[in-house]
This record gives sequence, C-alpha cells and structure tokens, in this order.
Amino acid sequence: MATITKQVIRELEAVVGRRHVLHHPEDLLVFEYDATIERALPQAVVFPDTAEEVSAVVKVAGRYGLPVIPRGAGTGLSGGAIAVVGGVVVALTRMKRILEVDAPNRLAVVEPGLVNLELSKAVAPLGLYYAPDPSSQRACTIGGNVAENAGGPHCLASGVTTNHVLGLEVVLANGDVLWVGGKTRDVPGYDLTGLLVGSEGTLAIVTKVVVRLMRLPEATRTLLAIFNELDEASAVASSIIAHGIVPAALEMIDREVIQAVEPALHVGYPLDADAVLLIELEGLREAVVEESEAVLNICREMGAREVRLAEEAAERERLWAGRKGSISALGRLAPNYYVLDGTVPRSKLPQVLRQVNEVGRRYGFRIANVFHAGDGNLHPNILFDEREPGVVERVLDAGREIMRLCVEAGGTITGEHGIGMEKRAFMPWIFSEADIAAMSRLKAAFRVGELFNPSKLFPTAEGEAHQRHVQQATRTLGSDAYV
Repeated sequence: MATITKQVIRELEAVVGRRHVLHHPEDLLVFEYDATIERALPQAVVFPDTAEEVSAVVKVAGRYGLPVIPRGAGTGLSGGAIAVVGGVVVALTRMKRILEVDAPNRLAVVEPGLVNLELSKAVAPLGLYYAPDPSSQRACTIGGNVAENAGGPHCLASGVTTNHVLGLEVVLANGDVLWVGGKTRDVPGYDLTGLLVGSEGTLAIVTKVVVRLMRLPEATRTLLAIFNELDEASAVASSIIAHGIVPAALEMIDREVIQAVEPALHVGYPLDADAVLLIELEGLREAVVEESEAVLNICREMGAREVRLAEEAAERERLWAGRKGSISALGRLAPNYYVLDGTVPRSKLPQVLRQVNEVGRRYGFRIANVFHAGDGNLHPNILFDEREPGVVERVLDAGREIMRLCVEAGGTITGEHGIGMEKRAFMPWIFSEADIAAMSRLKAAFRVGELFNPSKLFPTAEGEAHQRHVQQATRTLGSDAYV
C-alpha cells in the first residue's frame, strides 16, 4: 500500500481546499465503514465540488499509486465504499445539485451526491417523480444508486436504476472527463451507460447523471393482506403475478419484523400475524379499481385472514412507513443484524423461506425477513449479539449458506445491493472462469487497473476472501468482537 505523504495531502488540498481534505486518523474513523459489517480505514478523504476537481484528485492519486474509492452516503450493503487497501476516498456529497429539469421530455440532470428522495420532492409539483426508491431513499444518493444499480419496493413494475438512467458524465482513471449516453434513449454505439450502471465504482467515477422521470399515477391503492402462515403469503405473491397483474410494489414482512416495527411505529401490522403482504397498485383509476378487486379476491381465496384497503394518502404513508422503517426497527430485537440480499424465482419463495429459517435454527439465530416478494428479492436479516464469543464467524457462515440456497433454487447472489467485497467470493457460483475473465478484461479496456475501488466485484480464492472478511470485521476489537 502506497503511503500518504505530506506532499500528497498538500496537492489534494490545492485541488479542493484545505477544509475539504481529511487525513488525521480520528477524522477518518467515520469513513472506515458503510452499512455492512466491514471496516477498513482510508488514508485520506476528499470532498470535491465539480467534475474538474474529481479529475484533478484522480490525477494526484494516480501519480502516487494511491487507490481511489468513490463514496456517496455510505448506506451501501455490500462493502462497496470500503477502502479495503487504503487509498483516497472521494466523497461526492458536496456535488448534490439538480442541474436541469426538462418536464416536457421527462428527464433531469443531477449530480451524484443528490439524495434520492430529494429529486422526487423537487419534481412533484410538475406531476413527475423518480421511480427507483431504495428503502434508504431519505439518505442514499443517486450516484451510489447508479454504482450499485439499486432497486426498491416500487421497482417491480417500473424497473431498477439502469432502466431510468439515460446518460452519465464520468471521470476515467487517467482523469479524462467524458459523457456516455445522452438525453435520448436511442444513442448509437456501445451501451457504455448500461455498462457503467452497476459497475460499483470500479471503472469510472460518475459526476453527473441524466435520469428519466415518470408521471405521477392518476390513482393509487394500497392493500395490506394479513396471513396466519408465511407459506400462504409467499404463494399469494407468486399467484398475483401469475394472474397477469404486476403491482407497482409487492412486499412481504414476516412475524419477526412485525414484532419490531409495530411497537415502534404503530402502523397497523397485527402482532399475531405470521406475515403481511403490502401490495400497491398504480395507474388509471378504472384499471386500479379493477386490479385491486382482483388482488383482494386472490388474497382471500388463498388464505388471507383479512385484507385492508388504504386509499387515502395518510393511510398509505403509514403502511409504507412500516416497510421502509423495518430494517432500522430490528434494533429492538437484537443489538446487531446482518442484512443479506439474494434473489430466487417467485415460485420458490415458500421453499426457500423455509430453508432460510432452518439455517437460522441450526446456527441458533433468529432471522427476520422483509423483502421484495414480487421479484423474489430476499432480504433475510440475521439477528445476533456482538458480545457473544465467536459470533461473527457463525453469522458469516450462516449468511453464506443462505446465499448458496438462493443459487441452488435457480436464483442469484444479489438483487440490488451489489457484490462489493461482501460477495465477490461467491461469483464462481453463478459465473464460469471464462465469464469472470471476460468481465475482468473490461478493467483493462478502461485502463483502470486497481486504481478505482480495488478488491471489489471479482473473487480471490474463496477461502482467502472469506477469512479476510472475518479478519476485517474483527480486527479492531479482537477475535470475539463484531464491529
């Protein structure tokens, strides 16, 4: 690992100003983690304000052989913003402007540090919104969403981030600033925009984003279907889609999560239910009425003990507050939780959920499930106490088994959180050596080497990667600590 010298710090300060460079250890602590259980300390954190400043920072880092790690709000769930081998974190949170809103053409040009929800709030008076809505949308940034190809509860019908990005301004490893894509959907040539969305900061640093906006729906109805059995709720989720109805959102919340959310937020989830489905339908008024009646009948016919209909905005917001606040509410059940992210075919949901809960029983962990049932994107949360000796390795082993279950069911190892450092050792489960080699060659094509976000996406030897995962999670406080 290259050393950060006083000369490097001076050059970085010359680019962005002294107050926008952090390099003292006590100032760097808050940047050594994201929302995972990983930790690694960067050598410096820089806060640029323009693409030109990002370019200049990259050139300084390149001259001294220092890795560059792009970072948004730090809400990522795969270790994507962790400085695994040190280096310079480029925090893009100062670059948070909405540069253009083109309502007739339904697009906006924004900077990467813009908080996701702020865009929808800004364009709502124009009758528009930005569709991708991660549960962390009050904090996560558009740039981070682009890096991870983030999804969200309302992406079932409208698609994830890649479906809503038209163009990008990016900084390459040599400091060049260029545009890919544009303001139209049909740009000739290679789809470099599609390539860079989801590349997790390993190929380029995004400095502007052209996003597609959508019209606010004429009508919205939200249903809460309550079940005494988790299997019944799982089967209903698959049946709704099988009937040709694609809701805007179709979310499942199990008993463990209900026990955390309801006492904290009082949103109306019954404490004695085994699971609830949160189903939202949007569109033309007549179509929404017809589809909501059909969904209500499916739920009742397949075992729902009750189905509640929320048409008023306040009712809907209360129900959604429970879903979007569910992960943070888990702190009521255990001091710590480890969030997983895998995807399975909808028809396999009952089987896989049973297997997930069996893994929890074998390892002695409670597992709380809240997830996007409509597209089979699971988020099992392993609940544990960091003070228990040896718990970190058991948590990681249980998580590994759950991810393997997803793959064996015909699914994959991520639905929206990305690979990062967390799941790179699992890539050979779903890709051949030739597949991984072909993807790795893209880094050579971009001439990035290991300059941008090293040790992400691609595997080292599985055992080495898994051991490093454990070591990094425990290095600060000792072998029995979770950090």
